[in-house]
Amino acid sequence: MDVVTIGETMTVFTPNEEGPLRHARSFSMKFAGAESNVAIGLSRLGHSSRWISRLGEDEFGDAMQSFIRGEGVDVSYVTRDPDASTGVFFKEFRRLNDTRVYYYRKDSAASKMTAELLSDLAIQDAAYLHITGITPALGNSCQSLLNKAIRIAKENGTKIVFDPNIRLKIWGDENEARHIITKYASKSDIVMPGVAEAEFLFGSHTPEKFADHFHELGVETVLLKLGKEGSLISAPSVPKTYVPGFYVERVVDPIGAGDAFASGVLSGLLDGLPLDEAARRGNAMGAMATMVNGDVEGLPARADLALFMSGGADDVKR
Repeated sequence: MDVVTIGETMTVFTPNEEGPLRHARSFSMKFAGAESNVAIGLSRLGHSSRWISRLGEDEFGDAMQSFIRGEGVDVSYVTRDPDASTGVFFKEFRRLNDTRVYYYRKDSAASKMTAELLSDLAIQDAAYLHITGITPALGNSCQSLLNKAIRIAKENGTKIVFDPNIRLKIWGDENEARHIITKYASKSDIVMPGVAEAEFLFGSHTPEKFADHFHELGVETVLLKLGKEGSLISAPSVPKTYVPGFYVERVVDPIGAGDAFASGVLSGLLDGLPLDEAARRGNAMGAMATMVNGDVEGLPARADLALFMSGGADDVKR
């Protein structure tokens, strides 16, 4: 297995028109979660990926598991909870460049994941374990699950990749969020924070200084996401380098871009690319994800990604 991810995926309802959610009368149902987004992105690029989670014994859970399995992701370690429901959230495209998210995930099946549900076999054959700061925000039992996953990874030489993905709506307590996210970053080989997340953890600094702070925690490789400007990479064998982003004329849906970046970077590393080329692939994936409504709908196949990165795509195919 190339990459194993662990985390909650939810049913997402997206209004079919822009404007305040109170005026919406029709919705499209999709599925979204940072970890499964990464797994799907990798699968579309031809890599093997496994998603571990817990779903309710409900129609949303049935539909979600079927959808993710249909994307070529291994779901054999997904468990079901007869006493808790699959989480739900709503997107709101309030106006251009103003997207909001409303969660209904309290006491969801995924929030009740425990270490006892995780088999060593689920992780020990993986090259990378991808985790985010969302899962520990769901509660102590989810933190125990992640702690076990990290132990298994370290015992088997699996590299740990951490995306802070700070969701203060879930954490509630900012100090707790800062403490726990810093702890998980310190246990990781690779971190992929955004600038706002790094600023939340360390205060206001330059991108280069943010990278230094993560290295001081013991992180080997840092890929700092800079939005449309691209990314900054830093590792012991690689000097701090800015990797330019890709121009997007109109951002349709920014949610999921960071997950697309992660899948692109991991794909590049799995293909043996140098870190800067892996980051460039991540930048391209992130850009493509923003051009389509939905977290995973814009994630490309390998041929489409190559065409986009070469600048060879035409406006109309005839």
